[in-house]
Amino acid sequence: LFRSKQWYQRRVAITAGILNRRQMVVDVIHPGKPNMSKNDLKEKLATMYRTTADVIMPFGFKTDFGGGRSTGFALIYDNLDALKKVEPSFRLKRFLAKEDKKGGRRQRKELKNRKKKVKGKKKTEMGSCKRNGK
Repeated sequence: LFRSKQWYQRRVAITAGILNRRQMVVDVIHPGKPNMSKNDLKEKLATMYRTTADVIMPFGFKTDFGGGRSTGFALIYDNLDALKKVEPSFRLKRFLAKEDKKGGRRQRKELKNRKKKVKGKKKTEMGSCKRNGK
């Protein structure tokens, strides 16, 4: 029946009003493919629930033995602020845009070692350009 297309089905759905999100168990049937990408899943759920893909957090997907079907969990937040407030930091790092690290590797290591030598408020005041007087 579903030979070439992926097919999505929501099994259990709960509206968590306090957390400003909808949470659900999602079954994905993907014949002919070993699994599906999370970005494709986010796009498909966004069209199904009339929202944007950046407020959707899919996670915990397990592929059934033999392939062709996966089951996982998805959270759909009302807005991006609610997502950033509620979601754990490891999941935010996984899905949101990554920020570039400031300075090189050597600079970060030197700053870390300089911070070891001071205590308290001076650690927070210390910056990578402290030696240059900036």
